Amino acid sequence: MLGLKRKLYQLVINRLDGEKLSSVSYQEQAADYVKKGIGGFIFFGGKKDETKNFIARLQALAEIPLFIASDIERGVGQQIEGATRFPCQMAVAAATNKNKTDDVNLVRNAIHAVAQEALDIGINMPLIPVLDINRNPDNPIICTRAFSDKPEEVAWYGKVYIRLLEDAGLISCAKHFPGHGDTSTDSHIELPVILKPLEEWSGVDLYPFREAVRAGVSSIMIGHLSIPAIDVLPATLSKKIITDLLRKELEYEGLILTDALNMSALKELRHVPAQCINAGADILLHPADVDAVIEELHQAVSSGEVEEQTIDTAVKRILRYKSKIHKIKKSQSDCRKHSEFAETISDKSITLVKDRPGLLPIKDAEDIRLVLIGDENMHKVTPLKTFYPLSNPEPEVLVCAIFTNVAAWRGSSGIKEDDIQMIKELMKRSQRSIVISFGSPYVLRHFRDADVLIAAYDTTELAQLSVIKCLKGSAGFQGRLPVELKY
Repeated sequence: MLGLKRKLYQLVINRLDGEKLSSVSYQEQAADYVKKGIGGFIFFGGKKDETKNFIARLQALAEIPLFIASDIERGVGQQIEGATRFPCQMAVAAATNKNKTDDVNLVRNAIHAVAQEALDIGINMPLIPVLDINRNPDNPIICTRAFSDKPEEVAWYGKVYIRLLEDAGLISCAKHFPGHGDTSTDSHIELPVILKPLEEWSGVDLYPFREAVRAGVSSIMIGHLSIPAIDVLPATLSKKIITDLLRKELEYEGLILTDALNMSALKELRHVPAQCINAGADILLHPADVDAVIEELHQAVSSGEVEEQTIDTAVKRILRYKSKIHKIKKSQSDCRKHSEFAETISDKSITLVKDRPGLLPIKDAEDIRLVLIGDENMHKVTPLKTFYPLSNPEPEVLVCAIFTNVAAWRGSSGIKEDDIQMIKELMKRSQRSIVISFGSPYVLRHFRDADVLIAAYDTTELAQLSVIKCLKGSAGFQGRLPVELKY
């Protein structure tokens, strides 16, 4: 029988930074949390073998198996050095024709690869898939993390991911309920308020989550966002959304966890952990101070603000799913094969949005002026410069590569107005122009007068090499745009 403090610690998944594992004191701090009964950890960064060994040590120390979560939407390599990094979810959708068996098998192979690498390292709660429908072109935090702007498409991919992850014994996680796709606000910075009628939200944003429940998803993450048509409270604190809608209306019996509690969307609110638990959440993810959260919850139970029965219900559900991960079998990974899957998806995802016949493929690099736009950190070292090293002041063809990134706290997934105007001026001075988006495809809507528009969906070297193949004509453009671009 667990005491109250240990039950409260079971409700928390704390952050662990892989880059800090070389510190003995940092390792001891994590071990202390395990001894107190922490529910688990969410991993950010780290080296493969070091992370794998440390997770094994923590699990051996734990009386109750630990949830080991990680944001691996782009594969384990998104977080762990030495693992495979896959293209983003939107690139996966761009690369896939659901009517082609080979394409569907490629998606399945990629998911199997992610599952195998997660199991190998010890991650048992991959925080995927993202089921947000990206309806807002200026969405700063979802964008290419979404499969599509169409609910049926998102739901199809979501079900494939969920079923394969669950079959592997993992705890899949659909996020960010009740839908973070139709906003231009990053919830890491402030609370998004989504002003849409209930009927529209129900017919669009809710659909993939309803299908995810039917597919047997083990956990659902609640986003820090407000939909006044349902409740003015943030969803994470809303009993109407978590208990009435998700638990009762959708009949969901799995784990419910909050989005990271260190985000600024809830910074103006008090007693957030207690409100989340009372609303129906089972797990508090990534609080800024674990011990402070436990103390606050302990006081809330003592004062009657939170009933201990509510805690017991959440812990019972947590222990039920932990009995599942206790039976997980380790899996060996073939990272070489997995890299081949990633490369194939990347190659197939490159999308020719607009074409002027006769311009592609590019035969003569001497006629090219290459211009790189966006965050310099994204293109400090780029293979594009190797293939197109000249900067002809009077080019026949302008190749403008735009690098954008979807990242927490950044506040934008697009480019600055000054950059847009600069590109347009360069286009006017060039005989012909090619604009390539590495990242958000929505930036292409600003350049409808370009002769050629190309959408890649990542800033990675892999995505750039895939584009180069298409520009040179050694590979064809096979991608299909997963979202609508309104020029």
